[in-house]
Amino acid sequence: MNTSEANSRAEREQPERAFEQIIGSSPALESVLEQLELVAATDSTVLIQGETGTGKELIARAIHKASPRCGCALIKLNCAAIPHDLLESELFGHEKGAFTGAITQKIGRFEMADGGTLFLDEVGDIPQALQPKLLRVLQEQEFERLGSGRTHKVNVRLVAATNRNLLEMAARNEFRCDLYYRLNVFPIMLPSLRERREDIPALVQHFVETFSRRMGREIRHIPPETMMAYLSYPWPGNIRELQNVVERAVILAQDGILSNTLPACGAPVAPPTSTGGPSAAPEPLEPMTLRNSERALILHALQASGWRIGGPKGAAVKLGLNRTTLIHRLKRLGIERPFRRAALADSPMTPEQPVSPAGL
Repeated sequence: MNTSEANSRAEREQPERAFEQIIGSSPALESVLEQLELVAATDSTVLIQGETGTGKELIARAIHKASPRCGCALIKLNCAAIPHDLLESELFGHEKGAFTGAITQKIGRFEMADGGTLFLDEVGDIPQALQPKLLRVLQEQEFERLGSGRTHKVNVRLVAATNRNLLEMAARNEFRCDLYYRLNVFPIMLPSLRERREDIPALVQHFVETFSRRMGREIRHIPPETMMAYLSYPWPGNIRELQNVVERAVILAQDGILSNTLPACGAPVAPPTSTGGPSAAPEPLEPMTLRNSERALILHALQASGWRIGGPKGAAVKLGLNRTTLIHRLKRLGIERPFRRAALADSPMTPEQPVSPAGL
């Protein structure tokens, strides 16, 4: 393989490597990944929106890893976690003596991210007094440290995230309109876990493997009733809540069987968070039908078996079905091999070949 061919192959594989930590293949997630591939190669500002716990930081990291800036720093700052009177210093730095307690010079996050990417989480919490300075650095790529008149030039790609509706905040004069439009160059709306239930089995398996390895515990079996409970639960805390529930279940597991640690009534422990602001009504929960439950369980078995139907380690054995019965159910449920990015298969699916569900 010559150098040009190697470079071309590396470019094709780069998005796949960048997205490898994003678990799932539902239509809602696939749509997000397609958007990521398009915007990652640019320097455009990205605004990631979605409920709390949907994985906004993971998406920001994937954008950086798939971008030409992947060899440089990814600097992160949660704007809601910094007191308002210290946020300007965190963003732009300060000179020694700039204010009481400034005993040394401090480099801000924009300078740290020079040449790379800056991820500002909870950008809707930036106070209005600081928003003009943020707008300036986004437009001009220059700023001054606190206590200094010297202008610093930077080359930073910004990825911002929020679970608040910035447009509604701008209408209420709580957020600058010009800053909103400057941030909203390429908006990405992350789906809630309720909107991508097909991904729950894969996420559960991933978290079980992660925590089992971390705790030195072996989980050999996930009971169907436990998986059904996970599929039916509304998950107001989204993926973060699912992760915590699975971690607790691994701790409490006995005899290698994952326990169900959800509330017995199946009711959410907290109301769903809406991105539409305090006045927005929560979205109605989509009921989990028997067909969807059967589909999700079959997908879980396929993923656990490496997408194989037949054989001693195939999905049919895990489900307690005959191979022909499982093939019939795959056809009835519309589960067929998809054509995914950088992984196109030329040969038709056979019972012994890996399979993957279409439309997930």
